[in-house]
Amino acid sequence: MNDLRFRLADDADLATLVRLRDEAARWMLAQGVTGQWRPGELGGDHFRKIMESGEIWLAESADRVVGAWELWWEDEDAWGQQPPTAGYVHRLMVDHGSVPPGTGRELLRVAERRVAEAGREWVRLDCLAGNARLRAYYVDAGYRVVGTKDGKPQPGGTPKSFTLLEKSVRDGG
Repeated sequence: MNDLRFRLADDADLATLVRLRDEAARWMLAQGVTGQWRPGELGGDHFRKIMESGEIWLAESADRVVGAWELWWEDEDAWGQQPPTAGYVHRLMVDHGSVPPGTGRELLRVAERRVAEAGREWVRLDCLAGNARLRAYYVDAGYRVVGTKDGKPQPGGTPKSFTLLEKSVRDGG
C-alpha cells in the first residue's frame, strides 16, 4: 500500500482506536479465531494508558485510519524484567474491509524500523498459544518462537497462555 502515512496517535484518536480494535476482533471471530480478542473488551482508557508509557502508531490512507499498533518499551507481564534492548509490538490491527493483503506486514515493518531507530536490537511480540495461524504469520515475517508464557494477565479477562516471538532488527534482522 504505497499511500500509507504513519503518525503517533493522540487523545483525539481514542474512539477510532476502539472502533478499529473492535472491527479487528469481529473479523477474527468471523475467521474462526476465538479466544484472542473480543469486541468491546478494550475502551479508550486502555489506549490512553498505553500512550502514557509507550506509543500507539496509526496508519492512514486517504485521510482515514486503516491500521494501528501499540509499541511498548517494556513488557514484564510476558517477558519478565529485561534490559532495554527490545520494543514490544501489541495489538497490530488493520481495517480488513479497506486495505489490500500485505498491509499488516507493512505496519509490522514500520514498527520494526521504529524499534531499530530507538537503538534497540529486538522486536518482541506474542500471540495466543493456540492461535497457530497468527503464529505462522509472524514466523513467516521472520520472527522466531522463543518460549511461552502461561497465565499472562489480560485487560478485562482471565489470564491466558501465549507464544513469545522475537526478531533481530540489527543489520536488517
